[in-house]
Amino acid sequence: MRQIPGQAAAGVALTLFSLGITGCSQARVKYTPPVSTPLAQAQSWSTPLAGGETATPARDQTLSQWWATLNDPVLTSLEERAVQGNLDLKKAEAKIRQARAQREYARLGLLPSAVGSASASGSHSGSGFGPTGSAETSSVSIDASWEPDFYGKLRGTVNAYSADLGAAQESLRDVLVSLTAEVALNYVSARSYQEQITITQANLKSFEQTYDVTVARYQSGLATELDTEQARMNVQATRASLPALETNLQTAVNHIAVLLGERPGAINDELAAARPVPSVPVEIAVGVPADLLRRRPDIRNAERQVAAQTARLGVTKADLYPSFTLSGSLGLTSMSISKLFSTDAFVASIAGSVQHTLFDRRKIRENIKIQDALLDQTVTTYDSTVLTAMEDVENALTGFAKEQVRRKSLAESASSAEHASKLANDLYGAGLKDFLTVLDAQRSQLSLQNELAQSDATITQNLIRLYKALGGGWDPAVANGATAASAKNSAKAAQH
Repeated sequence: MRQIPGQAAAGVALTLFSLGITGCSQARVKYTPPVSTPLAQAQSWSTPLAGGETATPARDQTLSQWWATLNDPVLTSLEERAVQGNLDLKKAEAKIRQARAQREYARLGLLPSAVGSASASGSHSGSGFGPTGSAETSSVSIDASWEPDFYGKLRGTVNAYSADLGAAQESLRDVLVSLTAEVALNYVSARSYQEQITITQANLKSFEQTYDVTVARYQSGLATELDTEQARMNVQATRASLPALETNLQTAVNHIAVLLGERPGAINDELAAARPVPSVPVEIAVGVPADLLRRRPDIRNAERQVAAQTARLGVTKADLYPSFTLSGSLGLTSMSISKLFSTDAFVASIAGSVQHTLFDRRKIRENIKIQDALLDQTVTTYDSTVLTAMEDVENALTGFAKEQVRRKSLAESASSAEHASKLANDLYGAGLKDFLTVLDAQRSQLSLQNELAQSDATITQNLIRLYKALGGGWDPAVANGATAASAKNSAKAAQH
């Protein structure tokens, strides 16, 4: 192994640096965060609230736990347990760990690699009847290599994986947004089915009483057999509607249990007692469209995808330029192990190599076009995600407002139906109306009462959908602080 003076080693490093620095600025691609023109132009939402509620600024603390505004302790408990036990969240957490490990693996490529080795060998010749000879060789060495990242290829790979990590974190937050909304939507459905069952059972009891009265009147000659059959038909039809409501109730409860990471049926006892549908609060936090950029995890995820693809475009462009490798070796070698650690046994070497693609540059340029097209796709996906987010909010606002208008009419109609049913019974008893009038009034009463219960649930569910559309269900204040600290550390690392 030949020894190279320190001046020669410095010369090799300087030569490689001079070759590398010339194309450095051309290879790297500067990341520019995407800007959504429609979102930038929107100063407020197009759809106003229409239920007497007051629109308030979207405070992070309110939206991060929006279910607390519904003032239902059972729902709050279910939400907290879902965040702890949901399997989709655990899967998303595992993806974050994977993305973090991939980034760290890529980051280690920026450091030199070293391999240590040790060997000893010996030989013996001759026999017991003549002269003999022996030889031995011992050595200890450390071989190191390092690839200077002149064109940002290695750092670009690290940046791409860092963006992937950010996207994985946003995916977890998106799961949180969907999970908390899904738990609440199914909870409201369960309470609504309980209320409809209660309404149906109360009307069934009333219809059974009407049937008994009709049978008695028939036996007294005051009613026809047709009246009794129609009354019995009304009782059985109403009774037949109960199993479907009970099935829907159990389906909603089972789904809540699965969202909590528990077996179906595990929370049956907890939700067995009927409770009213949570009512909407007086103040609704809607904020302004610009808030979506920091609140909606799907938008934040799309932005990180753009950042990752920008970095990968830079990595591909770096393939147009040569790659450099510095390698060196330090070691001890001696013909005698006793002299292995003497100064005469020390040897060192350093070498530099350059690799440059000559005949595949067209192939590299086509790959650059591929990566550039992929970047355009991610930017378009970002724009589409923003528009979809704005659409979600506007649709939720419209549904929330219009259902309250519908509910007002349903409430008046249900009240009139109840009064009409009572009048129809009284007139039938007095012989002034036929029994068909009673049946129509009773059916209308049951139908409108159930529609009113469904409308109450729909209003609350539309509010839940609004909170989901606004990106509620996680705390961006905490995440933004962590993101800012991470960005600051990355900036410091880039300077070095």
